[in-house]
Amino acid sequence: MFNKLIAVIFLLGYAQFSAAHDPGLSSTDVVINAQGMDTKITFSVQDVEALVPMDSDQDAEVTAAEQNAAKPKIAAWVEQGLQLTLDGQVIQPSAAGVVSFDEQNNAHIDLHYAQTPGKQLQLQANFLSKLPSGHKQFVTLKNEIGQGIAEKMLSQADNTIAQAFPVADAGILSVEGMPTASTFSDFLLLGIEHILTGYDHLLFLFSLLIVTRSFLPALKIITFFTIAHSITLGLAAFNVIDIPSSIVEPLIAATIIYVGVENIMRGDHPKGRQWLTFFFGLVHGFGFAAVLREMGISSMETGIMLPLFSFNLGVEIGQITVAAVFLPIIWWLHKKPMIEPRLTPVCSISASLAGAYWLIERTLLS
Repeated sequence: MFNKLIAVIFLLGYAQFSAAHDPGLSSTDVVINAQGMDTKITFSVQDVEALVPMDSDQDAEVTAAEQNAAKPKIAAWVEQGLQLTLDGQVIQPSAAGVVSFDEQNNAHIDLHYAQTPGKQLQLQANFLSKLPSGHKQFVTLKNEIGQGIAEKMLSQADNTIAQAFPVADAGILSVEGMPTASTFSDFLLLGIEHILTGYDHLLFLFSLLIVTRSFLPALKIITFFTIAHSITLGLAAFNVIDIPSSIVEPLIAATIIYVGVENIMRGDHPKGRQWLTFFFGLVHGFGFAAVLREMGISSMETGIMLPLFSFNLGVEIGQITVAAVFLPIIWWLHKKPMIEPRLTPVCSISASLAGAYWLIERTLLS
């Protein structure tokens, strides 16, 4: 039975290597004014490169020159995959899209449509069919003074947002009485999905809980992890601290290595585990917040606050659900004389190896 357990752990670890921390999220921001519409689409470079290869010399490293050379292809891919319709008429950009890259490893594609706003706009993100099935795109429509008109989370199953535009006396698009999608529930579900597919976060939590044998120690770990996430939410929401993912992601991998090694060195029930959980939970929380902030995602009514809050709430719900499923199994295995002596060491070694892989991937191989 123990051999079967180890086989399951390594199978899970193998699956984790393919996508340890990829929420599959992008954004589109449309500003509508008297001169037409300005549209900015933001993707992670990783998502773009899967469809528009940039590494022309196949040396496993994309240089700035290679990124610049790929800009026309990236703009063309987005233009072909994004369909805007005004009053039943499909419109085209007035010029080729302008592509830029930022320090957060994102690609931004700016498109301008010269047509003036009609009575209704429909945006269809056909490029979602080319991306992984779980990919989401958050679309925001605003008028020329920055007021929100509509927002919606698009997916492969629902890739269209349509909106009517009543015009006020001053010629500015009115926002009164316009329906909006449920941003809270969208990002709540995204948070749940993110933690369930964020194998690095789950492995960190598993490494913390594998040494527990009863409810109270596990409750302390989960509670302190949740408090740390909440603090991170506040810091990120009010721009007190902004740590780029290029720093946070390797740190997350390092936390997994540390906890695994500590489990091996100190054995079961290491003292002060809840404080270690709290400190490292802050690091993981910055990883959660960066998912939205670095994509420039915000709600038209509450800015970044509502997406961050509901996303992190979804993360907490997901992690509690996972803990509720696996903790009884962990405690049951600890009661098996043939398994208990090897359970924590073997699982901790496996976790540390996975953390080491991600640390190398996110530093030397990035």
